[in-house]
Amino acid sequence: MTTLLVIAKEPLPGRVKTRLTPPYTPAEAARLAEAALVDTLGTVSRLSARRRVLVLEGRVGRWLPTGFEVVPQGRGGLDERLAAAFGGCEGPTLLIGMDTPQVTGELLAPALGPGAWNGCDAWLGRAADGGFWALGMARPRPDLLRGVPMSTPLTGAAQRARLTDAGLTVRELGVLRDVDTAEDARQVARDAPESRFAAEHRRLARALTR
Repeated sequence: MTTLLVIAKEPLPGRVKTRLTPPYTPAEAARLAEAALVDTLGTVSRLSARRRVLVLEGRVGRWLPTGFEVVPQGRGGLDERLAAAFGGCEGPTLLIGMDTPQVTGELLAPALGPGAWNGCDAWLGRAADGGFWALGMARPRPDLLRGVPMSTPLTGAAQRARLTDAGLTVRELGVLRDVDTAEDARQVARDAPESRFAAEHRRLARALTR
C-alpha cells in the first residue's frame, strides 16, 4: 500500500497564506488556511494507506484527525523539505500539500488504486500556476527533488523533467488550482461548495461585504 504524506504549516496569522492579505486580515487568512488543511486531512484520512503522515512546520492543533503520524519538516528550502519528507519513507509514497482543499479521493484514485504503480515509477499532479500539488514515487528518491526551483511558473515542468531524465516513467493526475490569492480562494470555494473551505470563504465574504 502507498504511504500518504501531507506537507503543511501550522495555520498561524501572519505565517500562512500571506498573499491573501489584503483583502483578508492575517487572522482571516489563517482561518482559510486551517479550513483548507482540515479538508485535505479529512480526504486523506478516508483513504486506504500504508501510513498517513503529516509533515508539519509548527505545532499540532485540534484540526488534526486521528490516524496520522506527525513529523517535523526538515530545514532549508522547499525542495530540501520535500526531499526530507520522501527520505523518511519506503515503498510507494504520494505527497500532497495543504493548498488544494478541493482534492478528493476520486482525484487521487489513479495513483492509489490497483495497478497504480504497474509500469509507472512516478505520479505528478500539476498546479494551474505552473507548480505541482502532488508528487508520488514508487521508490522514494530524495535526490530527484533537491535543486528543483520551487514556486515558479516552471516548477511542475522542471520536476517532471528531473524525473524523466532519471529514467522514470511518469503519469499525471489532474490539474488543480492552489489557493494563493483571493481569486484562487474564490474559484476553489466555487469548485468545492460542500467543503469546509467553501463554508469559511462564504462566511468571510459576507463579512467583507458588510
